[in-house]
Order: sequence, then structure tokens, then C-alpha cells
Amino acid sequence: MNFAKAPRAAAARRAGSGQAGVRRVLRQRWFVAVRTFAVFVALWHALFLWNANPLQLPSPASVLSALRDLAASGELLEHAGISATRLLVALAIAIVLAVPLGFWMGASRTAEAYIDPMVELLRPISGIAWLPLALFIFGIGDTLPVFIMVYVGFFPILINTMAGVRQTDRKLVAAAHTMGVGRTALLLHVLVPAALPMVMVGVRLAFAASWAAIVAAELIGSPSGLGFAIEWNRQMLMTPNVFAFIAVIGLVGYLCDLALRALQRRLTPWSEGTELA
Repeated sequence: MNFAKAPRAAAARRAGSGQAGVRRVLRQRWFVAVRTFAVFVALWHALFLWNANPLQLPSPASVLSALRDLAASGELLEHAGISATRLLVALAIAIVLAVPLGFWMGASRTAEAYIDPMVELLRPISGIAWLPLALFIFGIGDTLPVFIMVYVGFFPILINTMAGVRQTDRKLVAAAHTMGVGRTALLLHVLVPAALPMVMVGVRLAFAASWAAIVAAELIGSPSGLGFAIEWNRQMLMTPNVFAFIAVIGLVGYLCDLALRALQRRLTPWSEGTELA
């Protein structure tokens, strides 16, 4: 046996193991996200140098400094907390209203025939279009942005709940009827598990639409929140602060969507590996 080759073979195995570890790190989701973000910041800085007008486009460094100052003063947490609270309240109301109605319409053709025309009439109307009327009815405060978010989030949850009920395997329903399962048990043990993945997709879509709509609602109809903070700092020509609050909107939205994905995986583990996962 050639003992001189053993150290070289061990070194080669260690090098191969190290390279495999590096490749695994490069394929990690967090590393891909960091790399994408780094490219975005580099492009942003290049546009800042090309524009040469910090009032129109501040540098990433100035926005980061504004973020630090706003966080230290507590203003960032205050406005983000107000907007997030409004969002949670609006999503809860939208879910309570849309999910039962979606199950009813999905299970009953008669209910769909009566309700669907009104839904399809209202659904194409943007929530922002209701701002003037909502401002007249509710005034400036918390109610107006919550109303706009409920309106925007209601329809994705309703449509996806209906679709989930309609996509339930009819063989399961027929088998349940054959075994004498009652309506309540059929709903709880067949329809709800079958429709839940689509309901969660609707909740995620509703969250995205509502979170986008809250900025416009708070720009006009609220004395607090992230939208209000953006408009206030714009009027004061404090562009780094404007971009800082915009960055917070994106960050909060991303983190909340991750939380909703985790909740979806926990509630519907059977949907893993499908397009709904």
C-alpha cells in the first residue's frame, strides 16, 4: 500500500467537502435574498450618482441614516405599529365576513346566483375610488383606512374560498353522504380541510392588496401611520425619511407574508409539494 497517497486523498476529501459546503451556502434561500438585495442597492447607488440630486433620489447611506434616526426617536415604530394594527383589524373583519359567505356561495348555486352579480359589480372598483365618499362618511381617523382595507381584502378571500369549496373532491362528499354524515360534520371534516389551502392563498392575496391600499388611505384620511408619515415628510422635503418609511412598508409586508406562509404550512401540511404550498 502506498502510504504517501493517504494524506493527499484525505486533503482532497476535505477540499471536496469544503467546496460542497460552499455550494450549499450559495444555494441557501437567505444567501440568494442577500445577494439580490446587494445588487438592488448597487443599482440604487448608481442611479443616485447619475441623478446627482439628493432631493429627488437620496443615497442608500442617507436612507439608512434616516432609518436609524427614526428608529432611535421612536417615530418609526409608532407609525409602523399603528398601520400594522389597522391591517390586522381589517384582515380579521374581512376574514369573518368573506369566509362564511364564500363557503355558502361555494356550496349553494342558489346563493351564488343571488350574490355573485353584486360581488362582480363591486369587485372591479378600486378601494381608492371610495376614498372621497369614505372621507365624507367616516372623517379623518382610524375608521377610514380600516374600511378601505376591509373592502380591498374582502374579495380575494371570498373568491378563493368559493374556489376551494368548488374544487372539493365530489367523491369525498358522496362518500360522506353515503355514511350518513350530517351537514355540520360534512362542513367541518370535508369542506373546510379541502378548501383551507385556497382560503390561505386568498388571505395572503388580501394582505398584499390591503397593505398596498393602506398607504393611499392614510395619505388622505389619517393623522398617523406610515402613509401619513410619507406625506408629511414629503411636504417637509425630507426625502431620506420618505424613502425610509417606504422601505419599512416593504420590510413589514415581506415579514408578514413570511409569517402567513409559515401559518399556511402549519395549517395545511397536506398541501406541501403542490402549487398551493
